[in-house]
Amino acid sequence: MDWIGFLIQIVVAIIVVAPVLWLVGRALAGKEHAKFTDAIWIVVLGIVIGSIVNWLIGGLIASIIMFIVWLALIKHFFDCGWLKAFAIALIAVIVFVIIAFVLALVGIGIGIGLGSLGF
Repeated sequence: MDWIGFLIQIVVAIIVVAPVLWLVGRALAGKEHAKFTDAIWIVVLGIVIGSIVNWLIGGLIASIIMFIVWLALIKHFFDCGWLKAFAIALIAVIVFVIIAFVLALVGIGIGIGLGSLGF
């Protein structure tokens, strides 16, 4: 495993994914439950656990496990139920895709390693 690449992936994901997750979490879970530091922890733990699961298992099973892990992380850190965690995850992905599309239109690519995010 390339540790420098892994650390860069974590930093880029924090910069790109954490703000989107935090904003959606604030909108759905409330600002008292969704803190920016919580969003950072969700991203860091999600990437680390995702990398381990992909290394150990891989494939569709790893993606399903990681989806559940991401939901559990959102549920735990944003102090909400499973359905609200699912809604936060779904809307965050939609917002992230829209932002990526708009940035691509203006010539800025944000190709982060989505494999460790469970996709």
